[in-house]
Amino acid sequence: MAAQRGARSPRNIETRKKKLAHAIPRAKVTRIQGNTPAARKRLKKLSGIARQAKAKAAAA
Repeated sequence: MAAQRGARSPRNIETRKKKLAHAIPRAKVTRIQGNTPAARKRLKKLSGIARQAKAKAAAA
């Protein structure tokens, strides 16, 4: 039986570094995503805060 290699083996670390180097740089998410009740509630709250700020900026 071949012994299973761990996720932190030198070869796996090297592979991860190569994958990171080849990854396309993307913008970090600025708000939480998700479809769970808690996440939806948080998104709703954040959108309300954003709407309020936008309305305040338009009024000023």
